[in-house]
Amino acid sequence: MLIKETATRLGFDYCGIAKAEKLTEDAYRLEKWLQQGMHGNMQYMENHFDLRIDPSRLVPGAKSVITLLQNYYPEQKQQKGTPRISKYAYGKDYHEVIREKLKTLLSELREKIGDIQGRGFVDSAPVLERSWAQKSGAGWIGRNGNLITKQSGSFFFIATLIVDIELAYDDPFAKDFCGSCRKCIDACPTNAILPDKTINGSQCISYFTIELKEAMIPAEMKGRFDNWAFGCDTCQDVCPWNRFSKTTTETQFNPLPEILNLTTSEWEKMSEEQFRKIFRHSPLSRTKFKGIQRNLEFLKER
Repeated sequence: MLIKETATRLGFDYCGIAKAEKLTEDAYRLEKWLQQGMHGNMQYMENHFDLRIDPSRLVPGAKSVITLLQNYYPEQKQQKGTPRISKYAYGKDYHEVIREKLKTLLSELREKIGDIQGRGFVDSAPVLERSWAQKSGAGWIGRNGNLITKQSGSFFFIATLIVDIELAYDDPFAKDFCGSCRKCIDACPTNAILPDKTINGSQCISYFTIELKEAMIPAEMKGRFDNWAFGCDTCQDVCPWNRFSKTTTETQFNPLPEILNLTTSEWEKMSEEQFRKIFRHSPLSRTKFKGIQRNLEFLKER
C-alpha cells in the first residue's frame, strides 16, 4: 500500500490503519481515571474530553486513523553514576523530528492520491494514541501503560495521522502478552503501577521530574527516585519484551554527549546560558533550567 511504503521510506518503523470512530470504552476509562485524580496537577488532561474520544472533532469527516511508530532505543547508554535521563530524551526533541515526517507524509499522499484533509499529531493534541495503535494492529497496552510490540518491545514514539478518506484497515491487536508478569509493578520505585493496568500518573517519577511545576517535590518522595533526574524508564527496562529492542536508525535521536557523560557536579555547575545552548532542541528544555536544578537538588536530599 502506498501509505505504508511511504511511511517506511520516511523512516517509520510501523504503519497501521484503523477506522475512525468514537472510542467509547476508552472514554469511560479516561473519565474514571480523571475522577480519581490520577492525573495530579496535569489539568490539561481534563480539557477537550470530546476531542480525545472522537477523531471527527479533530478532522471533520474523519474516516481513517493512521498510526506510525518511530523507534528511539539508543545504542549508547549513560555512564554509571550520572543523573539518569529517560532514553526518549537522549537526542533531538521528537516533536520536531516526527512533526516534519508527518508533514512530508501528508504532502506526498496529497500529491499521489488527491485532495486529502488531515492532521498529524505526535503527543501534541488530545489524541488517545495508544488506543489507536492497538486498533491498528501495532501491539497491546501493557501493565505499565506503554504500547508493547512483540517484535521490538516498547521504546517507540507514537504518531497519529487522521485523514478524511477511507482506507484498507488493519485488524486490531487482540491479545495481551503480559500474562501473569508483574516485573514492572514490582520494580516501580514509587508504586505508580497498579495491578489492574491503571497508572497513577500523580505518583510517577516522570510526573514529578517533568510535569510538576512547583518549586518543591513532595518530601515523601525523598530517596525513591533511583537517581532519575528527567523521566523514568524503570518499567520499560525491566519489561521482558524489551530484550527484543533494536537500536534506532534515526540519527537525530543519537544521544547528546552531555547526557551520556555529565556527572552530578558538572550538571550542578552548568549555567542557565549553557543549559539553553546545549538543550535548545532537546526534550529537557521542557523543564527549563530551574526544573532540572530542582530535580538534581532533590536527588541529593536523602
